[in-house]
Amino acid sequence: MKTSDIAYHVDGARLVGYLAVDEHKAGRRPGILVAHEGFGLSEHAKGAARRLAEAGYVAFALDYHGGGKPLTDMGEVMSRIQAWMANPDGSLARARAALTVLTTQAETDPTRIAAIGYCYGGTMMLDLARSGEDLRAVVGFHSALATVRPAAPGAVRSKVLVQIGAEDPVIPAEQRLAFEEEMTAAGADWRMIVYSGCGHSFTNPNGNPTRTPGFFYHEVTDRRSWRAMTDLLDEALM
Repeated sequence: MKTSDIAYHVDGARLVGYLAVDEHKAGRRPGILVAHEGFGLSEHAKGAARRLAEAGYVAFALDYHGGGKPLTDMGEVMSRIQAWMANPDGSLARARAALTVLTTQAETDPTRIAAIGYCYGGTMMLDLARSGEDLRAVVGFHSALATVRPAAPGAVRSKVLVQIGAEDPVIPAEQRLAFEEEMTAAGADWRMIVYSGCGHSFTNPNGNPTRTPGFFYHEVTDRRSWRAMTDLLDEALM
């Protein structure tokens, strides 16, 4: 396993992502962009990148805050995310710059690219799909589904999978319904899995540093959601 930190720049910000690739595997292979949770690039997203590399992909965990490290101030996190939710241009620019890093790696087959994301990172990846980016698949884990820029008919080129906790206070049932209606109107190949007994951050044992109600790790759903993701990636990329 080869891992490395890669710096790139967007709008004057120095971002530092994390690349994972099996250096013993020959030839080009599909690439997966991994987008971290709201607090920033941590071991959670890096671990996902390594697991994907072990499965035969080139994985690049992007950094959308900067410096390659998580933030510690919840107010700062929410200020940034709320600004991007109101106008996703900035987050899309960061995502596209990271895509360029991924697709230009010597090991990456740039014709077979997918993206996954957690929490706001998943929302970013969904916005990439809505924008018509040439991705084979997009997977969101406990990702907010609302958008100020709904997908236009025919715009979504990716297969889309969103995985949501039934008790997630961030993503109520009406938001799920609105997403269904949006994706159906866009003509997208989409699917949604709603898991009982879990809320937000169900993939991350350390995903609730502020002890927010409704945010908790759920081991069974973590396993099930990863398996559902790999099934889609196999379908879309292999």
